[in-house]
Amino acid sequence: MPSVSDILARKGPQVVTIGPEVYVLQAARVMNQHKIGSLLVLDGDQIVGMFTERDVLQRVVVEHRDPATTMVGEVMTVEVACCTSATKIAEARTAMKDRRIRHLPVVDEQGHVLGLISIGDLNAYEATSQEQTIFLLQEYLYGRV
Repeated sequence: MPSVSDILARKGPQVVTIGPEVYVLQAARVMNQHKIGSLLVLDGDQIVGMFTERDVLQRVVVEHRDPATTMVGEVMTVEVACCTSATKIAEARTAMKDRRIRHLPVVDEQGHVLGLISIGDLNAYEATSQEQTIFLLQEYLYGRV
């Protein structure tokens, strides 16, 4: 059964991070620059939160906060669900669905960040796997083309 490590092997371990003292406007610029929807918030090498597009909408825009003077640490999501590289893909998908989240940090036993997976990563992995299965079944049924 495939695990999160299979996704990280394809995607790589790169994770865009920021500190809690960064202003929301700067964080939004970083997300736009990298074309991503979340940033992992680290204090040193420890995860202290996750800053997402949803945080911007719910805790900055709706509350009429100034993004140039509001720090990420004031509005980030502090309860961060994580998984390990051994977590099965189905478990990761269930955790995302049940918690209504789109990003899941991957950590080792000491809590050090190994990577980050998104619901898009899970969908892409599943689509590729299904395409491979279809190809193999067609070869089996109709022979090599």
